[in-house]
Amino acid sequence: MATAIPKISLSSSRDIPFNRLLLSQSNVRRVKSGLSIDELARDIERRGLLQSLNVRPVLDDTGAETGTYEVPAGGRRFRALELLVKQKKLAKTAPVPCVVREAGSTILAEDDSLAENVQRVALHPLDQFRAFRDMLEKGMSDEEIAAAFFVAPAVVRQRLRLMTVSDKLLEIYEQDGMKLEQLMAFSISDDHARQEQVWDIVSQSHNREPYVIRRMLTEKTVRASDRRVRFVGLDIYLAAGGPIMRDLFEADDGGWLQDPAILDRLVMEKLHAAAEDIRAEGWKWVETALSFPWGHTRQFAEIEGTEVPLTEDETARLEALRAEQETIEAEYAQAEEYPDEVDARLGEIEQAILVLEERPLTFDPVDMARAGVFVSLDSDGTLQVERGFVLPEDMPSEPEATDDAGSADEYGHHPHDQHDHDSTGHGYQEGEGDNIAPDVDPEEEDGIKPLPDRLLTELTAWRTLALRDAFASNPHIALTELLHTLVRDVYWQTPGTDCLEAYVREISLPVHSPDMPGSVPAHALRQRNDGWKHDLPEDEDALWRWIDGLDDASRMALLAHSLSFGVNALYERMPAYGAVSQRSVTERLKRADRLASALGLDLVEAGWQPTVENYLGRVTKARILQAVRYARGNEAADRIAHLKKPDMAREAERLLDGSGWLPEALRTVRLADQAQVETVAAEEGMEAIAAE
Repeated sequence: MATAIPKISLSSSRDIPFNRLLLSQSNVRRVKSGLSIDELARDIERRGLLQSLNVRPVLDDTGAETGTYEVPAGGRRFRALELLVKQKKLAKTAPVPCVVREAGSTILAEDDSLAENVQRVALHPLDQFRAFRDMLEKGMSDEEIAAAFFVAPAVVRQRLRLMTVSDKLLEIYEQDGMKLEQLMAFSISDDHARQEQVWDIVSQSHNREPYVIRRMLTEKTVRASDRRVRFVGLDIYLAAGGPIMRDLFEADDGGWLQDPAILDRLVMEKLHAAAEDIRAEGWKWVETALSFPWGHTRQFAEIEGTEVPLTEDETARLEALRAEQETIEAEYAQAEEYPDEVDARLGEIEQAILVLEERPLTFDPVDMARAGVFVSLDSDGTLQVERGFVLPEDMPSEPEATDDAGSADEYGHHPHDQHDHDSTGHGYQEGEGDNIAPDVDPEEEDGIKPLPDRLLTELTAWRTLALRDAFASNPHIALTELLHTLVRDVYWQTPGTDCLEAYVREISLPVHSPDMPGSVPAHALRQRNDGWKHDLPEDEDALWRWIDGLDDASRMALLAHSLSFGVNALYERMPAYGAVSQRSVTERLKRADRLASALGLDLVEAGWQPTVENYLGRVTKARILQAVRYARGNEAADRIAHLKKPDMAREAERLLDGSGWLPEALRTVRLADQAQVETVAAEEGMEAIAAE
């Protein structure tokens, strides 16, 4: 005969007046967390009590019930009801639904209190999303839903953003096939097909991190912080029908623009409109581009412009700004640092003074009729206009040029001897420009092979530019290097017949990465050159007197700036029987290393960052992994080791961002270490000679 299963009995429930309830000392909840009592009270006021209190009768010394009840489970609800009573919103004798545990039960009060808190299961985020969605569809706004559940409206919008995720992915998440952070990453895109395609890819990978999902969903987009967006304006892009993706779960810096074609069209339309306005000034030609290569004005002559003088109002404004600046600086002369608001005001004053001092130029209409303008986009998203350049064929006929004649580069600097410059192999060679396809290693070549020659040239062009900026900023090192060169010429080479055989031959940098013209050192060099160019007199005799009248600090600064044009740290592959040997290039790089060490050159501070375009997409997978392993450790490298090279390069760019990693060609050895290296090399050379 089968044994009957014993039946359980549930505790009875009934309404008990609130003034006959008291909080039990057996309640295990001691730490306040989560929803506050005040918020819970407001929720009960709005919708009533949704869950009964668990109570036990209070007994007297003889074991008889006293008519009052303690609350071991439901303490927060009790306190919320208590608050409503204090606020006169609930009567003291209001009946409260209670589940009553019989007196003398074998279940401890602490047991009930613990079970109520431990056994509860938090609502699944997907259920919360569906509830929010249903409430939204029934007419409640985001703000109303947020107010009902005492959360920020952003939380509601985040949950509702999951409406953009494919039903297939929602089902996978519901079955614990992915994490909430991964699901939220998919909400960045509205394209369900692409979402499912990305999941099919990452689900077979070891790396399913949310950033990988976001990266794959945004790889064909443009950051809202991109200079093109700043130039056109996000509102204009949106008005043109351009879609945008936003990430409600992570800081997205304005989002991602999903149609680069629309953006580029808008940029070029705005550039062309600006070009037409500039052409109306009377120029012969105007050329527009998103950006021009470094040294694009090298083959052009440059016409002189005249600064527009300050108006009376501008002069008064400038004097007032300078007086305010001097007053503030005098007031805080003894302070270690300026207060934040004072520092901000000084910055505003300096910027306003700079705007007034940088005067626009006017040009002779006759000169303008044969000259042109380059219009492009600057690195900060503003319009960059370079006026007054003349094609060689448009130059007026002049007497035969002297040895000092030459083409002006974008600095307005004239090389001393163009023929000598070209003979060194450093001049512009046809076909050397940006149209040359970069070296790309085949996917299967995974070894640590030497860097491609062109890539090495591009890297060292970046380093040369940064070295020039550092050199021009350090007159002491500049003078040391000049004296070093002069002493070598005097004692170890045959001197020339000139009055002083010491000149600077500017080294061109026609081969470079696309990011170099907008770099920090490029900007600094342009600014410095424009400043000196503004101060220079117009003829040679006046120039000598002007230089002679400069103070020592200005003379040293001008010396450093002028010499910087001749700094050459370029790697070049020389032909076997060329005018310059490969050994000479090696010696040049060795001396450039010493100069970089003396200057403490840091390419990270100069703004170089490894990208797919300037390095990672140009080297083998082994070099990519080597860089990531060096900068971020073995674990980070292992996470991307299975990827194909294009994906690996993109992920490596993200991982290396801000790491301070540099390719060997861009690293600077400390001066003490450099001296040790040279000493060892010299000793090894002497040993080799002795052995012979």
